[in-house]
Amino acid sequence: MSLFDLSGKVAIITGSSRGIGKAIAERMAEHGARVVISSRKAGPCEEVAAALNEKHGAGTAIAVPANIASKEDLQRLVDETRAAFGRVDVCVCNAASNPYYGPLAGISDDQFRKILDNNIISNHWLISMVAPEMRERKDGAIIIVSSIGGLRGNAIIGAYNISKAADFQLARNLAHEFGPDNVRVNCIAPGLIKTDFAKALWDDPKTLERSTAGVPLRRIGEPDEIAGAAVYLASSAGSFMTGQALVVDGGATI
Repeated sequence: MSLFDLSGKVAIITGSSRGIGKAIAERMAEHGARVVISSRKAGPCEEVAAALNEKHGAGTAIAVPANIASKEDLQRLVDETRAAFGRVDVCVCNAASNPYYGPLAGISDDQFRKILDNNIISNHWLISMVAPEMRERKDGAIIIVSSIGGLRGNAIIGAYNISKAADFQLARNLAHEFGPDNVRVNCIAPGLIKTDFAKALWDDPKTLERSTAGVPLRRIGEPDEIAGAAVYLASSAGSFMTGQALVVDGGATI
Protein backbone atom coordinates (compact mmCIF):
# COMPACT_ATOMS: atom_id res chain seq x y z
CA MET A 1 0.00 0.00 0.00
CA SER A 2 2.92 2.37 0.54
CA LEU A 3 3.27 2.75 -3.23
CA PHE A 4 -0.19 4.32 -3.33
CA ASP A 5 -0.04 6.17 -0.01
CA LEU A 6 -1.20 9.79 -0.24
CA SER A 7 -0.91 10.61 3.45
CA GLY A 8 -0.02 14.26 3.99
CA LYS A 9 -0.89 15.19 0.40
CA VAL A 10 -3.45 17.86 -0.48
CA ALA A 11 -5.45 17.40 -3.68
CA ILE A 12 -7.68 19.85 -5.55
CA ILE A 13 -10.19 18.04 -7.75
CA THR A 14 -12.45 20.08 -10.02
CA GLY A 15 -15.87 18.75 -10.97
CA SER A 16 -15.79 16.54 -7.88
CA SER A 17 -19.36 16.79 -6.63
CA ARG A 18 -20.35 13.84 -8.82
CA GLY A 19 -19.17 11.35 -11.42
CA ILE A 20 -15.51 10.73 -12.10
CA GLY A 21 -14.33 13.67 -10.00
CA LYS A 22 -16.25 12.50 -6.96
CA ALA A 23 -14.89 8.96 -7.34
CA ILE A 24 -11.35 10.32 -7.55
CA ALA A 25 -11.86 12.43 -4.42
CA GLU A 26 -13.27 9.45 -2.52
CA ARG A 27 -10.38 7.18 -3.43
CA MET A 28 -7.71 9.79 -2.78
CA ALA A 29 -9.21 10.42 0.66
CA GLU A 30 -9.25 6.67 1.26
CA HIS A 31 -5.53 6.62 0.50
CA GLY A 32 -4.81 9.37 3.01
CA ALA A 33 -5.08 12.63 1.08
CA ARG A 34 -6.90 15.72 2.18
CA VAL A 35 -9.17 16.70 -0.67
CA VAL A 36 -10.86 19.85 -1.93
CA ILE A 37 -14.28 19.28 -3.46
CA SER A 38 -15.15 21.80 -6.13
CA SER A 39 -17.87 22.34 -8.71
CA ARG A 40 -20.20 25.19 -9.57
CA LYS A 41 -22.89 24.59 -6.93
CA ALA A 42 -22.11 24.85 -3.22
CA GLY A 43 -24.71 22.37 -1.97
CA PRO A 44 -23.47 19.25 -3.75
CA CYS A 45 -19.84 20.11 -2.89
CA GLU A 46 -20.69 20.44 0.78
CA GLU A 47 -22.57 17.12 0.75
CA VAL A 48 -19.58 15.24 -0.68
CA ALA A 49 -17.13 16.93 1.70
CA ALA A 50 -19.35 16.16 4.70
CA ALA A 51 -19.60 12.50 3.73
CA LEU A 52 -15.82 12.23 3.40
CA ASN A 53 -15.25 13.92 6.75
CA GLU A 54 -17.72 11.56 8.40
CA LYS A 55 -16.02 8.53 6.86
CA HIS A 56 -12.35 9.49 7.18
CA GLY A 57 -12.32 12.06 9.98
CA ALA A 58 -12.79 15.79 10.37
CA GLY A 59 -10.49 17.85 8.22
CA THR A 60 -10.28 15.31 5.41
CA ALA A 61 -12.24 17.43 2.97
CA ILE A 62 -13.39 20.97 2.36
CA ALA A 63 -15.85 22.33 -0.18
CA VAL A 64 -14.84 25.29 -2.36
CA PRO A 65 -17.36 25.97 -5.12
CA ALA A 66 -15.84 27.39 -8.29
CA ASN A 67 -16.77 27.92 -11.91
CA ILE A 68 -13.88 26.84 -14.13
CA ALA A 69 -14.89 29.52 -16.63
CA SER A 70 -13.86 32.17 -14.10
CA LYS A 71 -10.17 32.80 -13.54
CA GLU A 72 -11.09 34.64 -10.34
CA ASP A 73 -13.02 31.61 -9.08
CA LEU A 74 -10.08 29.32 -9.76
CA GLN A 75 -7.69 31.64 -7.94
CA ARG A 76 -10.06 31.69 -4.97
CA LEU A 77 -10.17 27.88 -5.08
CA VAL A 78 -6.39 27.75 -4.80
CA ASP A 79 -6.23 30.49 -2.16
CA GLU A 80 -8.85 28.83 0.05
CA THR A 81 -7.10 25.49 -0.30
CA ARG A 82 -3.85 27.00 0.89
CA ALA A 83 -5.62 28.80 3.72
CA ALA A 84 -7.18 25.54 4.92
CA PHE A 85 -4.43 23.03 4.23
CA GLY A 86 -1.29 25.10 3.65
CA ARG A 87 -0.29 23.64 0.29
CA VAL A 88 -1.33 21.95 -2.95
CA ASP A 89 0.40 18.68 -3.85
CA VAL A 90 -1.99 17.24 -6.41
CA CYS A 91 -4.19 19.01 -8.93
CA VAL A 92 -6.84 17.09 -10.86
CA CYS A 93 -8.37 19.06 -13.74
CA ASN A 94 -11.53 17.04 -14.21
CA ALA A 95 -14.33 19.56 -14.85
CA ALA A 96 -15.22 20.08 -18.50
CA SER A 97 -18.01 21.32 -20.77
CA ASN A 98 -19.74 20.03 -23.87
CA PRO A 99 -22.78 22.16 -24.73
CA TYR A 100 -23.15 20.86 -28.29
CA TYR A 101 -23.84 17.48 -29.90
CA GLY A 102 -23.74 17.37 -33.68
CA PRO A 103 -21.53 17.98 -36.72
CA LEU A 104 -18.98 20.78 -36.57
CA ALA A 105 -20.80 22.54 -39.39
CA GLY A 106 -23.63 23.32 -36.99
CA ILE A 107 -21.73 24.52 -33.93
CA SER A 108 -22.01 28.20 -33.02
CA ASP A 109 -18.95 30.30 -32.31
CA ASP A 110 -20.03 30.76 -28.70
CA GLN A 111 -20.43 27.01 -28.19
CA PHE A 112 -17.05 26.28 -29.74
CA ARG A 113 -15.35 28.96 -27.64
CA LYS A 114 -16.98 27.64 -24.45
CA ILE A 115 -15.66 24.14 -25.12
CA LEU A 116 -12.14 25.36 -25.84
CA ASP A 117 -12.13 27.85 -22.95
CA ASN A 118 -13.44 25.44 -20.32
CA ASN A 119 -11.63 22.31 -21.45
CA ILE A 120 -8.22 23.77 -22.31
CA ILE A 121 -7.66 27.34 -21.15
CA SER A 122 -9.20 26.84 -17.70
CA ASN A 123 -6.89 23.85 -17.18
CA HIS A 124 -3.95 26.06 -18.11
CA TRP A 125 -5.12 28.71 -15.64
CA LEU A 126 -5.48 26.33 -12.71
CA ILE A 127 -2.22 24.52 -13.42
CA SER A 128 -0.40 27.85 -13.65
CA MET A 129 -1.74 28.75 -10.20
CA VAL A 130 -0.59 25.58 -8.44
CA ALA A 131 2.59 24.69 -10.32
CA PRO A 132 4.96 27.31 -8.85
CA GLU A 133 4.79 25.91 -5.29
CA MET A 134 5.13 22.36 -6.60
CA ARG A 135 8.22 23.32 -8.60
CA GLU A 136 9.70 25.11 -5.62
CA ARG A 137 9.24 21.98 -3.46
CA LYS A 138 10.49 19.75 -6.29
CA ASP A 139 7.43 17.57 -5.98
CA GLY A 140 3.92 17.54 -7.40
CA ALA A 141 1.42 15.74 -9.59
CA ILE A 142 -0.95 17.31 -12.11
CA ILE A 143 -3.63 15.16 -13.70
CA ILE A 144 -5.89 16.21 -16.57
CA VAL A 145 -8.95 14.07 -17.18
CA SER A 146 -9.10 13.99 -20.96
CA SER A 147 -10.93 11.39 -23.06
CA ILE A 148 -10.36 8.72 -25.69
CA GLY A 149 -12.31 11.16 -27.84
CA GLY A 150 -9.04 13.05 -28.18
CA LEU A 151 -7.49 10.02 -29.86
CA ARG A 152 -9.96 9.61 -32.70
CA GLY A 153 -12.58 11.41 -34.75
CA ASN A 154 -16.31 11.55 -34.17
CA ALA A 155 -19.15 13.08 -36.17
CA ILE A 156 -21.19 14.03 -33.10
CA ILE A 157 -18.77 15.38 -30.47
CA GLY A 158 -16.02 16.72 -32.70
CA ALA A 159 -15.42 20.00 -30.88
CA TYR A 160 -15.21 18.22 -27.53
CA ASN A 161 -12.72 15.76 -29.02
CA ILE A 162 -10.60 18.60 -30.36
CA SER A 163 -10.40 20.07 -26.85
CA LYS A 164 -9.46 16.72 -25.36
CA ALA A 165 -6.73 16.19 -27.94
CA ALA A 166 -5.35 19.58 -26.95
CA ASP A 167 -5.27 18.44 -23.32
CA PHE A 168 -2.90 15.62 -24.29
CA GLN A 169 -0.56 18.16 -25.85
CA LEU A 170 -0.89 20.48 -22.86
CA ALA A 171 0.29 17.64 -20.64
CA ARG A 172 3.21 16.83 -22.94
CA ASN A 173 4.37 20.43 -23.10
CA LEU A 174 4.07 21.00 -19.36
CA ALA A 175 5.82 17.70 -18.64
CA HIS A 176 8.84 19.12 -20.46
CA GLU A 177 8.61 22.44 -18.64
CA PHE A 178 8.04 21.07 -15.14
CA GLY A 179 9.98 17.80 -15.35
CA PRO A 180 13.34 19.22 -14.22
CA ASP A 181 11.59 20.24 -10.99
CA ASN A 182 10.11 16.77 -10.44
CA VAL A 183 6.54 17.87 -11.16
CA ARG A 184 4.69 15.30 -13.25
CA VAL A 185 1.86 16.11 -15.66
CA ASN A 186 -0.28 13.33 -17.09
CA CYS A 187 -3.70 12.72 -18.61
CA ILE A 188 -6.26 10.04 -17.98
CA ALA A 189 -8.25 9.14 -21.08
CA PRO A 190 -11.48 7.44 -20.04
CA GLY A 191 -13.72 5.62 -22.45
CA LEU A 192 -17.47 5.84 -22.09
CA ILE A 193 -18.25 6.10 -18.36
CA LYS A 194 -21.69 6.01 -16.74
CA THR A 195 -21.89 9.64 -15.61
CA ASP A 196 -24.51 12.35 -15.99
CA PHE A 197 -22.05 14.24 -18.20
CA ALA A 198 -22.04 11.40 -20.75
CA LYS A 199 -25.70 10.47 -20.36
CA ALA A 200 -26.55 11.31 -23.97
CA LEU A 201 -24.16 8.55 -25.05
CA TRP A 202 -25.50 5.75 -22.85
CA ASP A 203 -29.03 6.56 -21.67
CA ASP A 204 -30.75 5.22 -24.79
CA PRO A 205 -30.48 1.39 -25.03
CA LYS A 206 -29.84 1.46 -28.79
CA THR A 207 -27.11 4.07 -28.41
CA LEU A 208 -25.58 2.08 -25.58
CA GLU A 209 -25.61 -1.09 -27.68
CA ARG A 210 -23.83 0.69 -30.51
CA SER A 211 -21.34 2.20 -28.08
CA THR A 212 -20.37 -1.12 -26.52
CA ALA A 213 -20.64 -3.55 -29.45
CA GLY A 214 -16.98 -3.14 -30.40
CA VAL A 215 -15.60 -2.81 -26.88
CA PRO A 216 -13.79 -5.97 -25.73
CA LEU A 217 -15.34 -5.79 -22.25
CA ARG A 218 -18.78 -5.23 -23.86
CA ARG A 219 -19.84 -2.59 -21.37
CA ILE A 220 -19.30 0.99 -20.30
CA GLY A 221 -17.24 1.89 -17.25
CA GLU A 222 -18.16 3.14 -13.81
CA PRO A 223 -16.65 6.33 -12.31
CA ASP A 224 -14.78 4.36 -9.66
CA GLU A 225 -12.93 2.49 -12.42
CA ILE A 226 -11.17 5.75 -13.32
CA ALA A 227 -10.29 6.68 -9.73
CA GLY A 228 -7.52 4.10 -9.37
CA ALA A 229 -5.67 5.58 -12.31
CA ALA A 230 -5.72 8.97 -10.60
CA VAL A 231 -4.42 7.51 -7.33
CA TYR A 232 -1.62 5.83 -9.27
CA LEU A 233 -0.62 9.04 -11.04
CA ALA A 234 -0.74 11.08 -7.83
CA SER A 235 1.26 8.64 -5.72
CA SER A 236 4.82 7.37 -5.67
CA ALA A 237 3.63 4.41 -7.77
CA GLY A 238 3.55 6.80 -10.73
CA SER A 239 6.72 8.71 -9.90
CA PHE A 240 8.45 7.95 -13.23
CA MET A 241 5.47 8.71 -15.45
CA THR A 242 4.98 12.10 -17.05
CA GLY A 243 3.58 13.55 -20.25
CA GLN A 244 1.50 10.44 -20.86
CA ALA A 245 -2.13 9.58 -21.56
CA LEU A 246 -3.30 6.64 -19.45
CA VAL A 247 -6.17 5.07 -21.41
CA VAL A 248 -8.91 3.41 -19.34
CA ASP A 249 -11.60 2.39 -21.82
CA GLY A 250 -12.45 -1.29 -21.60
CA GLY A 251 -10.38 -1.84 -24.72
CA ALA A 252 -12.42 0.47 -26.97
CA THR A 253 -9.39 1.99 -28.69
CA ILE A 254 -7.54 -1.24 -29.46
